[in-house]
Amino acid sequence: MLVQELMTTDVVTVETDATLDDAVGKLLAEGVGSVVVVDGETPTGIVTETDALGAAHERGQPLGAIAVRDLAHPPLVTTDPDRTVQRVARTMAEEGVKKIVVTEGLSVLGIVTLTDVVYHVADLRKEAAAAAEDLAERDWRHDG
Repeated sequence: MLVQELMTTDVVTVETDATLDDAVGKLLAEGVGSVVVVDGETPTGIVTETDALGAAHERGQPLGAIAVRDLAHPPLVTTDPDRTVQRVARTMAEEGVKKIVVTEGLSVLGIVTLTDVVYHVADLRKEAAAAAEDLAERDWRHDG
């Protein structure tokens, strides 16, 4: 299964000059767990619910006084739409992230979350079992 088959294409974004108040407003309005920070169309970082809560708690400032560019932790982990979901899941584990932005060139195409991957585990298992069966069949024909 490829990333493009399960990615969410309605990515919620904020510009680099946005405030945390802007980002939280979008998180709440759109019902998402993160916003991708962009400079024009180019992704520069991501701000998650956890980032927003942490910044609000630690800084004790109004959300409108906190710049998202200060919270958007680079490097942003990205992937191509034609990468396998298994490989992206491995990248999530290796990088310690729950969300990976799908890009083509410098443009955002979508986002894949750990929830997306978990939701499709049964499909991924079926796909792996079918591939193993095909491989076994080819080996049997080759040996026979």
